[in-house]
Amino acid sequence: MGKTIIISNRLPVRVEGNPEEGLSYIPSEGGLATGLGSVYKGGGNMWIGWPGIYMTDPDLKDETKQKLLSENMQPVFLSKKEIEDFYEGFCNSTLWPNFHYFNQYAIYKRNLWESYVAVNEKFRDAVLDIAEDGDRIWVHDYQLFLLPQLIRDKLPNASIGFFLHIPFPSHEVFRLIPWRKQLLFGVLGADLIGFHTYDDMRHFLSAVNRLVSLGNHQGQINMANRIVQVDPFPMGIDYDKYAKAAADPETISNEVEYRTSLGQQKLILSIDRLDYSKGIPQRLVIFDLFLKKYPQYQGKVSLILLVVPSRDKVAQYMALKEEVDLLVGRINGTYGSMNWTPIHYFYRSLDLPKLSALYRMADVAMVTPMRDGMNLVCKEFVASKLDKKGVLILSEMAGASKELSDAILINPNDKHQVADAIKTALEMSLKDQRRALESMQKTIKRYNVHHWVDLFLTRLDQVTHQQDEFRTKLIDESTRQKLFKDFQSSKSQIIFLDYDGTLVEFQNSPEKAKPDKELIDLLKSLSEKKGTKVVIISGRERHSLENWLGSLNVDIIAEHGIWLRQKGSKWETIDDLNSDWKEEIKPILEMYVSKTPGSLIEEKDFSLVWHFRKVETGLGELRSREIFSHLRFLSEDMNLHVLEGDKVVEIKNAQVDKGRAAAKWLKDQKYDYILAVGDDRTDEDTFEAMPKGAYTVKVGGNRSSASYSIKDPASVRELLKGLL
Repeated sequence: MGKTIIISNRLPVRVEGNPEEGLSYIPSEGGLATGLGSVYKGGGNMWIGWPGIYMTDPDLKDETKQKLLSENMQPVFLSKKEIEDFYEGFCNSTLWPNFHYFNQYAIYKRNLWESYVAVNEKFRDAVLDIAEDGDRIWVHDYQLFLLPQLIRDKLPNASIGFFLHIPFPSHEVFRLIPWRKQLLFGVLGADLIGFHTYDDMRHFLSAVNRLVSLGNHQGQINMANRIVQVDPFPMGIDYDKYAKAAADPETISNEVEYRTSLGQQKLILSIDRLDYSKGIPQRLVIFDLFLKKYPQYQGKVSLILLVVPSRDKVAQYMALKEEVDLLVGRINGTYGSMNWTPIHYFYRSLDLPKLSALYRMADVAMVTPMRDGMNLVCKEFVASKLDKKGVLILSEMAGASKELSDAILINPNDKHQVADAIKTALEMSLKDQRRALESMQKTIKRYNVHHWVDLFLTRLDQVTHQQDEFRTKLIDESTRQKLFKDFQSSKSQIIFLDYDGTLVEFQNSPEKAKPDKELIDLLKSLSEKKGTKVVIISGRERHSLENWLGSLNVDIIAEHGIWLRQKGSKWETIDDLNSDWKEEIKPILEMYVSKTPGSLIEEKDFSLVWHFRKVETGLGELRSREIFSHLRFLSEDMNLHVLEGDKVVEIKNAQVDKGRAAAKWLKDQKYDYILAVGDDRTDEDTFEAMPKGAYTVKVGGNRSSASYSIKDPASVRELLKGLL
């Protein structure tokens, strides 16, 4: 195992200061830095990211780089323009609002996109400076969506993981981004893609399916020559850190000081970074409603509102802060008295002992974002409750709500529901508080941030092992040369070739897959080579194959083995077949055509095929599953076989398959060289019918019983040319 390389937009330290007064290196208190601290600091591991400061002096850059490298960190320096266009621009003004469902704030400008691409390329170059074969590369968050594929292009065998720390939106929202396909293909360069919740994973898979036409099976996406695994990995906190901080004497001293100042009133705690996705103004409106709706609590309950500064030089965020300031002033002015302040408002960040004191003393924590990837504040609050007294009100729109089901879960858009939840929380019995907190503490203690890191990296290693197994089957140069040498030295050869997806790319209409001149010339040369028999073994109907290839010296197996024709002979069937069953099955398929625009039925002599390549992505897959389920029981009684192929569902006689047909050719004559190439499930029958020692080759990245794999039809043609 090589080293682990972590890449995120920001390093786990923030560089501040200037050359005259000196630079300071301030460690991050974030959950990611905490969880990955034990990883990047070990051995030759490295964390790559922006140091959080704009530098122009080359000497200062070099000094900073050497200092950071000594701590296993490699800086990526960004220019002022890149910070504005990449970070403030595309990341936070295009992706952030879109991913949080605030599309009214999203801007789509080409120059911002170009900066995003350029900075991702700059991060790629930083990775390439230190990456070696066998390294694990873990890319983090929405700022670096393109990076996995950029790395993959240069290091095709790299082990790459990607984790998104914010929500992934519905495909209907994500599709609004003009560069949506580039973003998806960028992240699909990873071997393992992680999200906080199953919902985020589901939205991502839907976007991949609908926008770039890649399906999945149980979270596995089959790319051309590899598998991408997608899974949810809920991120935790360092439970012991917050529990220990809550018991620290400095924390307790702070709590005593705060309690003395505030008195014995009930306290509701709200902690957020300044951002519209957090719903801070909405929370203040709800607190106002609560005081109106339940006046008996006036003078007895205060809200501690801690807002951490963020991007407050941006006009949108300046306006948000002004709105919060005005709401706090209005509520305090309306309800406040000489001995009671409804809202204690702080616009600053606090160190852990002060933060922990607030967690300890709060009777209720209100964590009610409009949309949030995970939200760790609620977990920190729960971990800090050593006395197991307190209530958590948690938004359903936060990823943490999927784990902390013992909290009071609310819809932040339902103001009256949240106001009532505050009353319920304040009146909850100590017994119920203890029960809920014990349950939530048990969860977050077990699924802490260290568990999250170990789980993701272990899963990445497993997926990488799968990729390695697949790569061993890919035809490399040495295998090609052996395959060619064996072909040239043999006296009798037979080559079984599937057609669609193997010799030609798939087309929207079946009739558009007519062979081009290159393919005709290639098949002609192969079939005329002394001692070589070429058999086209396809699911296509026989007349098309005969029209296209009948002039060549090739044998043809059509309709998955129903029709057989040796060159110079007439068509024959492998068995005494009938098609009476079509009278009952065809009306069923016609019903699905009538309710599925873009679908069509292809009728063959002894089979029916329902095509959905032109159908809206998602609808076609849904209908194909319906057809498969509908016909499954009918087919058993009627001795039929229902096959699911690439954008098709085919119904044929059960006793017919490609393998059985191919076996007839192998039975009639002995060959000392056998090659079979195919791309879909029906070709597995062919592979399994081949004798030991045959070369069997699967086109594409799906699992297969074939001995080898090859990338695509173009690669198949190159392989066949090599035989000549």
